[in-house]
Amino acid sequence: MSTTLARSEDVQRAWYVIDAEGQTLGRLATRIAVCLRGKHKPSFTSHVDTGDFVVVINAEKIQLSGRKLDQKFYYNYSGYMGGLRSRSARELLDTYPDRVLHHAVKGMLPKNRLARQVIKKLKIYAGTEHPHSAQQPQPFPEHI
Repeated sequence: MSTTLARSEDVQRAWYVIDAEGQTLGRLATRIAVCLRGKHKPSFTSHVDTGDFVVVINAEKIQLSGRKLDQKFYYNYSGYMGGLRSRSARELLDTYPDRVLHHAVKGMLPKNRLARQVIKKLKIYAGTEHPHSAQQPQPFPEHI
């Protein structure tokens, strides 16, 4: 028996839309990472991008469990002395709600060129409106 490997030109990509309102950050991020990589498809090949596009709406209404809103910090280093900036998850959700989910999903992808290609298929919006209605996104399936 021979193993069939997926080729990038043969991949059928779907568009999914997911409402993040009331969902837990980590659990949602794992489902999105699986879909972006294409691990839910039988034709998954680890070195080929076989994943789908994911549009996330209502990112500002995502939930964090426990006291993570005040205890979880996101760091940014400018490269200069004294240039380490830290923000709590509450501050980041108030100012840039899309970055919290983007950071969580990006951390669940492999650290290589393929991950940089895969993360571009993730579209996150703070409100309910998104400009991808022409792609006719389907509701995000529960089994992923």
